[in-house]
Amino acid sequence: MATIKDIAKEAGVSVTTVSRALNGYSDVSEKTRKRIEETAERLNYSPNSLARSLVMNKSRTIGLLVSELNRSGAKDMFTFEVMCGINDSASDIGYDLILISTNPDKQQQKSYSQLCRERQVEGVIMQGIKLDDPYIQDVLNSSIPCVLVDVEVEADNVGYVTTDNVFGAQMAVKHLLNLGHTRIAMMNGHDQAHVSMKRRKGYERELNDAGINVKDEYVLNGEFLEPAAETEAYTFLQQHPEVTAMFCASDLMALGVMRAAARLNLRVPEDLSIVGFDNIVLSEYASPPLTTISQDKYQMGYEAAKLLTSMLAKSDGARKAVLDNQLIVRETTAPAPS
Repeated sequence: MATIKDIAKEAGVSVTTVSRALNGYSDVSEKTRKRIEETAERLNYSPNSLARSLVMNKSRTIGLLVSELNRSGAKDMFTFEVMCGINDSASDIGYDLILISTNPDKQQQKSYSQLCRERQVEGVIMQGIKLDDPYIQDVLNSSIPCVLVDVEVEADNVGYVTTDNVFGAQMAVKHLLNLGHTRIAMMNGHDQAHVSMKRRKGYERELNDAGINVKDEYVLNGEFLEPAAETEAYTFLQQHPEVTAMFCASDLMALGVMRAAARLNLRVPEDLSIVGFDNIVLSEYASPPLTTISQDKYQMGYEAAKLLTSMLAKSDGARKAVLDNQLIVRETTAPAPS
């Protein structure tokens, strides 16, 4: 494999001149730069990324840090779709991406800044972070840029990407109201998720706008997990047979509610209408196919990487991106039973 010494000897210049030419320094004449680049190409020179990062003090690498990464997340493919968007956006401008897994225990043992230095990343995109995770405060105290997915925190070196979760929830509830439902429950996620608060806010706002009192007992905690939502819904639907519709803060929880309804011999949508949130791949293939609020997970990742690389370039641009959602009507919603 050719080295910069080989290029220097072949081009008749110093090693320092080769290094500065290949790293884009402006003090090398265009004629010399061109000769060096042609020589490097002829010798099939491949730069040493590690050595270049040490010289330039830049790794051209960003991290995707995911909290609580486990096999249960494979079912909704949310992280994968976000990661694809990040990877495509980053590679468009010459950045590499590495995946970093964490959890609250690991965060107690190693700070955000320590982790970034060890992994040699210039900045990080965080997903799955809970509001009580230690890294939330670490990020705010660090000079290393970070973009959070679905956590609305903004500072000089911190930005976020999310969708309009309040309006998305309103669209779901409005759809049910338009079908004549007035006794609408909500299967929400855990209290430490920012989107849980936003989606509950949208649920309550739309009911209030319709003149319907919000009942606390109608709001359940399904932990964003299918089994937990099934268990909660199975008990709740027996205790509240008057409920004719349920808005779920995720599609996985909606699938759990559908399983609970089947166990109780409740027909979907004739006896119980269900709306999910996310539009994961499985929602289209459920039986019946799930009505849901669609989020563009790929675009969330793409925009997150754009924000982060803009921050790394010291741009004064926006530090946040809020994307629109869309109501996808399928077969789990129908007019309220008379």
